[in-house]
Amino acid sequence: MALADRFTRFCLFLRQVWHLSAPYFRDSAEKWRARGLLAAIVLLNLGAVYMLVQINEWNRVFYDALQNKDAAVFWTQLGRFTYLAMIFIVIAVYRFYLTQLLQLRWRAWMTRDLMHRWLAGDAFYRMELGRYIAPAQDARQTSGLPEPGQRVPDNPDQRLQEDVHLFTTQTVGLSMGFLNAVVTLASFVGILWGLSGSFTFTLGGTEYTIVGFMVWMAVLYCAVGSVLTHYIGRPLIGLNFEQQRREANFRHHLVRVREYSEAIALDKGARVEEQNLATRFSAVLANYLKLIAKQKQLVGFTNLFGQAAMVFPFIVAAPRFFSGAIQLGQLMQIASAFDRVQNALSWFVDNYDSLAAWRATTERLTSFEGALSQSNAAAAQMGQAQTAIQNIASGEAAVAAHGLTLQLPDGATLVRGADVSAAPGQHTLIQGPSGSGKSTLLRALAGIWPWASGQIALPAGAMVIPQRPYFPDGALRDALTYPEPTGRYTDAQLKAALQEALLPGLAERLDDRDNWTQKLSGGEQQRLAIARVLLRQPAWILADEATSALDIAAEQTLYEKLRALTERGGGALISIAHRPSVAAFHGRRWQFEPAASDAGARFRLVTAAAA
Repeated sequence: MALADRFTRFCLFLRQVWHLSAPYFRDSAEKWRARGLLAAIVLLNLGAVYMLVQINEWNRVFYDALQNKDAAVFWTQLGRFTYLAMIFIVIAVYRFYLTQLLQLRWRAWMTRDLMHRWLAGDAFYRMELGRYIAPAQDARQTSGLPEPGQRVPDNPDQRLQEDVHLFTTQTVGLSMGFLNAVVTLASFVGILWGLSGSFTFTLGGTEYTIVGFMVWMAVLYCAVGSVLTHYIGRPLIGLNFEQQRREANFRHHLVRVREYSEAIALDKGARVEEQNLATRFSAVLANYLKLIAKQKQLVGFTNLFGQAAMVFPFIVAAPRFFSGAIQLGQLMQIASAFDRVQNALSWFVDNYDSLAAWRATTERLTSFEGALSQSNAAAAQMGQAQTAIQNIASGEAAVAAHGLTLQLPDGATLVRGADVSAAPGQHTLIQGPSGSGKSTLLRALAGIWPWASGQIALPAGAMVIPQRPYFPDGALRDALTYPEPTGRYTDAQLKAALQEALLPGLAERLDDRDNWTQKLSGGEQQRLAIARVLLRQPAWILADEATSALDIAAEQTLYEKLRALTERGGGALISIAHRPSVAAFHGRRWQFEPAASDAGARFRLVTAAAA
C-alpha cells in the first residue's frame, strides 16, 4: 500500500509539472519559438551523446596503441581526439546557451502571466484575506477562497520572483538531464553488453552463465544506490518546502518593519521587533540545521557511491584483463562504457537533492496557481453578476443596494436584506458602532468584498477614498495621478490639484522621487489622496475616514470642495466619519442599528435624516 501511495504521489507530481508547463509550450504566443528552442536543445543533447560514443571508441584504439607502443596510431588518435573534443565543446556551449535562453524566456512569460492573473479581478486582495481566515461554507462558495485544510498560498512575492525562476530552471535542467541519461543509457548499454562478455559460475553442481555480466552489475549497483538514496534523502522534500516558507516569513517581517518604521519608532517598539525578527530567524536556522544534517547524510552516501563507481568496473573486468582475454584498450573502453551506463542509471542518485527542491517548488507554485485560478473564476462570476446589477439600475444614476447581505469571513452575518440608495444631491453619512460593518458596506458598494450578496449599483467613474491610501514609489506626479498615466494631465492641472488639497509645498516637486508613504505624514497622505479626487473630478465620491488625520479647519475646507465637486457633476458624497463636524456636509444617514435576536443578522441598515 505504501508503494502504491508513493506511485500515486509521483503521478500527481508529474501532473502538476505538466499543468504548470503546458500553457507556455501549448497556448502562449511564444509557443513556436519555445518549441523550436526545446527541439534544438534535445538535438544538441543527442549530438553530445553521439560524441561521447565516438570518444568511447577512441579510448579503445588509443590505449591499444599505448599497449602496443604504436607511435603512428598514437599520434593519429591524438589528432582525432582534437577534433572530437572541439565538436563536443561547441555542442556543449550552444546547449548551455540555448538552455539558458529557454529558461529565461519561459520565466519571463510565466512571471507576466501569473502576475497578470494575480492582479486581475483583485485576486491579490482576495488571497490576502484568505491567509488569515477560515471562511464558512456559504461564504466560500462565492469568495473564491480555499476550502478548509487547503494550504493558503503565502508570500506571493516569493512565488512570482523566486519560485517561477526555480521552477523553470529546474524543469528544463532536470528534464534535459533525464533525457540525456536515457539516451546515454540506450547508446552505451549495447556497447557495454558487447564488451563485457559472459560470466560463468557453478552453484550446487550446476553451471550458470550470465551474458552481459557488466551490464547487470551496473544495474544492480545503481538499483541499490537509488533505493538507499531515496530513504536517506526523502525528508529533504518537506524540509526544502518549510525552509522556503520560513525564509519568506522572515523577509516579509523585515519589509513590514521598514514600512512601519515611524510607528515602531514612536512606540519604542524596536526591542519587540528585534525579538520578533530573532524568533523568525531562529526558526529559519532551526529548519536549516535539519536540512543540512540530512544533506550531509545524502552527500556522504553519494560521494561514497561515486568514488566506489570509479574502481568498480576495473575490479569486475580485471580477471579477464589479467588472463589475456582483453587488452588495455578494451579494459579502458569497458571502464568508460560502464561509467556512462552507471552515470545514466545513477541520475536519480546524483540529482536527488535537486529533485527534492524541484518537487517542493512545484508544490508551492501549484498551490499559488490553483488559488489564482479559483479567485479569478470567482471574480468572473461576480463580475457577470455585477454587470447584471448595473443593467437593472441603469435607469437611474444613483448608488444603491437592494437585498444586500454582508457577511464576515467567518460566516457571521452583519446585515441581511438591506435596501439603501442615494440619488444625486443626497449626500449621505454612514454611521454605526465600531465593527458594525461601515467600511465593509463601502467595500461591497465598490465591488471588492467577497462575502456580499444582493444587487449593487455604482455609477461609472465613482471614486473611493480609502482609510489608508496607496502611493507608488517614484515621482510625485505618478503618486498623484495613480492609477492613471501622468500624460493625461498637464503640469498646471497637477499643481492646481495640489494647491486645492492644501499641499502648496508639493506643487513644485512633481518630479521628485521618493517613498511617499514613508515621506509624508498621515495628514499629508490624506490630502494627497483628496488631490487625486480633485484632479479627476468624479461626480460620485465614497470616502472612508478620508480626513481623520486633519485638523477641523482643513477638514471643513476640503469637504466643502468635495461636496461642491459632486454637485457640479450631478452626483453625491457618501462618507464614513465619526466627527460631528463632518455630519454638517451630509443631509441624510445610513445608520447601522442593532437588530433583533431573531433577525438573522447583527445589525439592520436604515436610512434617516442627518443628526
